[in-house]
Amino acid sequence: MRGRRDMISKLRFFSVSIFGILAIISAFQLTKLNFSFDFEQFFPEGDEDLELFRAFIREFEADDNFLLVAVRRDSGVFDRHFLEQFHELTLQCRTLPHVVESQSLTKVSYPVRTPFAITSIPAIHIDEPGRYAQDRARILADERFVYNLISDDATALCIVLKTVNSIQLPQARELMGALDELIGRYDFEEYHYLGRAYFQRELVDMQKREIAFSAIVSGILVTIALFFIFRKAWGIVVALVSIGLGMLLFMGFLGLSGRDLNAMAALYPVLMIIVGTSDVIHIMSKYVDELRKGHSTEKAIVTTIREIGLATLLTSLTTAIGFASLLSSRMAPIRDFGINAAIGVLIAYLTVIFFTTSVLSWFSAGQITRPGRGQARWEQSMMWLYRFTGRYPARIALAGLGILLLSGWGISRITTNYSIITNMPIGKKITQDFQFFEQELTGFRPLEFAVFAQNGYKANSFEAIREIDKVEAYLHHFPALQAIGSITAVYKSINQMMHHNAPGAYVLPDDEAEFGRYRRLAGQVPGLGLNVLLSKDEKKARITSRVKDIGADSIKQMGQRIDDWILANTDTSIVTFRRTGTGLIIDKNSEYVRRNLIQGLGMAILIVSFLMALLFRNGRMLIISLIPNLFPLLLAGALLGFLGIDLEAGISIVFAVIFGIAVDDTIHFLSKYKLVRSRGHQVEESLRITFLETGKAIVLTTVLLFFGFLVMLFSIHPPSVIIGLLISLTLASALLGDLLLLPVLIRWFYPEQQPDSPHSPAEAA
Repeated sequence: MRGRRDMISKLRFFSVSIFGILAIISAFQLTKLNFSFDFEQFFPEGDEDLELFRAFIREFEADDNFLLVAVRRDSGVFDRHFLEQFHELTLQCRTLPHVVESQSLTKVSYPVRTPFAITSIPAIHIDEPGRYAQDRARILADERFVYNLISDDATALCIVLKTVNSIQLPQARELMGALDELIGRYDFEEYHYLGRAYFQRELVDMQKREIAFSAIVSGILVTIALFFIFRKAWGIVVALVSIGLGMLLFMGFLGLSGRDLNAMAALYPVLMIIVGTSDVIHIMSKYVDELRKGHSTEKAIVTTIREIGLATLLTSLTTAIGFASLLSSRMAPIRDFGINAAIGVLIAYLTVIFFTTSVLSWFSAGQITRPGRGQARWEQSMMWLYRFTGRYPARIALAGLGILLLSGWGISRITTNYSIITNMPIGKKITQDFQFFEQELTGFRPLEFAVFAQNGYKANSFEAIREIDKVEAYLHHFPALQAIGSITAVYKSINQMMHHNAPGAYVLPDDEAEFGRYRRLAGQVPGLGLNVLLSKDEKKARITSRVKDIGADSIKQMGQRIDDWILANTDTSIVTFRRTGTGLIIDKNSEYVRRNLIQGLGMAILIVSFLMALLFRNGRMLIISLIPNLFPLLLAGALLGFLGIDLEAGISIVFAVIFGIAVDDTIHFLSKYKLVRSRGHQVEESLRITFLETGKAIVLTTVLLFFGFLVMLFSIHPPSVIIGLLISLTLASALLGDLLLLPVLIRWFYPEQQPDSPHSPAEAA
């Protein structure tokens, strides 16, 4: 006996030492955590439109390599001091790191043809205030400038900074830091930013704040909950150290593996704390119960690992499988979240099963928890629930059927018309800036049209240009489309120049010979930007625009109308058109999110069913275990429909989280029931014992899950708020399913009241 104790003591010391070493290594790896935000991460891999887009930007340039700086003056921008400062800012912006070019109205000129050469006159005569009224009228009548470089009420001007292609986070931080310092030198009333570099800096900073906030608040919540559960210092300390160690090892793993933390990384601390807490409570509760039965420390640990360890292993595997179902997504951030979360769940399990059980063996039941009247109240509550399920099975079944029908109605109302603003941080300047540009200037979403010349035509031929102009004219019918531009602007500008810059002359020439003369002049006119509008081989061109944030489905419908019109009204033997652009590619995720969701969850349910079959080896028990866990999924979908929440990539992970976690309590309940039945007890007695011995742990873990995810309501990231709300509500429904529906299903599938022998038909079914 003494030799066995010495062996256990050595194993305990070895386990704790190993985890101590791993904790030190993980702490050093935290410095290597890498945060990132890149729109390309959300591109659906394998999509044909994505391949076209990538070829398109290789031929021209990226459509999101811009940073917009808007400056507002409530009384109007046509003020000499304001314009002088704004012009100086425009020139200084050219010196910022990673900026290729800066453009604004104070740098724009109209081309003028003289007998000697083509020259230009400024759009705004900054040094001649007497001409401001004339300049204002001309500019506000020019489609090239309104919403693009100036607001329609002339209270805001915009600087367009062209940045290096695919600017990365370190470059973005350097650029934005220099821009903040530069604009701080001026006394502008109001300024706003919009663009890739700005998004990268602000959204990565948001990710860091969210991770720290969720870890701290969840930690406080769990500490309070553990206090009410154990009411002993050592019990609370052991639980907190176990949970914290699991999260530290997981974050260390992320740092060591070099995995990027993206917009959904704020969920990691909550998941690790909640999953770890659930495992800890089940293990510690069972250990204390065994000690109170009079068993020795060694036997209590062995029994806990044998009975709860196996059930916890299965719950961890099913939770991990739920997360792994996200691997079916076409988007890298979703796949990364799925695999990272799955690994985190397994790390939490290994930490609890090896570290926590080792440490627990040093403590007695009285050191871990304080017995009191609370235990009697728990038993009374569980007995009331047990009797309730026996008295009203029909009512419970009818309520379940009602929820099922109601969920079907709610699911039918789900839409995917999500918008960028729904992913912007609440109450932050970046969100205010985004809204300012949406309301006063052009939006952020780029929408491009790739133009392909056909049958030997060139994209800048007279015939092709006329077809492009048709499309441009049609695009102007859509208020959501702004900043529309193409190579036609070159020839319209020349035509306007040839007609003394009359506003009405900004049109294409009707005569092909005249157009030919304009083509020869095009290279002499400064600032036309032919290189970004026409490919080098002159076989391809582009129409650029930006579209308001009206929602993915609305944009898709608008795009389909445009495609249909182009097909019916342009000559495809001369040119063909195809929509492309960053916004279009990201929006295509809405087409895949439902499909991937169904595929992923379907695979997860099949794998979990296989595990359940291995555990219970009983077809009826397999059905019993799956039915209650489909209700939370259906309810989550119904909530999306009833609350008017658009289903998008970030929100779609809710279903994997719900299925992965909800099935845990089912496994604990049915595992205990199966164990009690194997001892020869009848169905009713087995259910009663299961309620008494497992019900408390199931309720406590669900309450922790509920409030743990509810913490996300305080997030400034809207998708995180929605995810927290949906998971909390649906996991609460999963608890009701386990405690109300499971007993009813067991009684229906196993109506016999005689105890089963090891070889009885009930066990062999």
